[in-house]
Amino acid sequence: MKKKITLLIPTKNEESNIRDCILSAKNLVDEIYLVDSFSTDKTVDLARELGAHILSRQFDNYSDQKNWAIAQVPSDWILLLDADEKITPELEQEITTLVEQNTLDQCNAYWVYRKNFFFNREIKYSGYQKDKVIRLFKKTSSRYTNRVHECLHVEGKVGFLTEKLYHNTYRGFDFHLAKLSRYASLQAEDYDKKTGKLTGFHFVVKPGMRFLKHYILKQGFRDGIPGLILSSLNAYATFLRYVKLWMLRNKIES
Repeated sequence: MKKKITLLIPTKNEESNIRDCILSAKNLVDEIYLVDSFSTDKTVDLARELGAHILSRQFDNYSDQKNWAIAQVPSDWILLLDADEKITPELEQEITTLVEQNTLDQCNAYWVYRKNFFFNREIKYSGYQKDKVIRLFKKTSSRYTNRVHECLHVEGKVGFLTEKLYHNTYRGFDFHLAKLSRYASLQAEDYDKKTGKLTGFHFVVKPGMRFLKHYILKQGFRDGIPGLILSSLNAYATFLRYVKLWMLRNKIES
């Protein structure tokens, strides 16, 4: 029997991405679901026009949002995409072959490598050389953990798909900075439990080490100016995490 797959997309104000995301995967799936955090733009309307079911839930953190939505969808197999991701024709064919040959159940989930774009340029280094995510999985064997940079824990075998997923994370520099701020706020609550007294080491040394890791060790310099900017943003994200933690401990509002 052909396995049914549901496309699941977490959204909040993704009108610039949602149509392309859905259309890229529409031929692969039997149903489309959005878990939407009360978008104020046309995200929901555009998704409905393409046949999507809408689940609305106030966002608290990335793992809880996805775990709640996963429990609502009807099929056991889920293709979960972020709105800024798209299935390539090659990846569509690879997944279609697994379904048609009834070999999808050989694994409970599949890793997918991503082709990343930033500033509308492909990033080939800067720590993204082997960037991969689990995007196709059996819901009864899978659950997200971690509030930020969530990780999918899978019981059983996890396979690898050969073809890549298209990922364009850039939607404007200010948008990117705002996203880093949101991540840092959530991370601060997690790091409060495992971080001792904050010192200059956290605010200066750790961000500096993060920059050197991405720009030198991960060869960000080979990506030109975008690589320099990305490495700097990674350092800033580390700095911002500890700023938010200091603010949390001192009860200072963002």
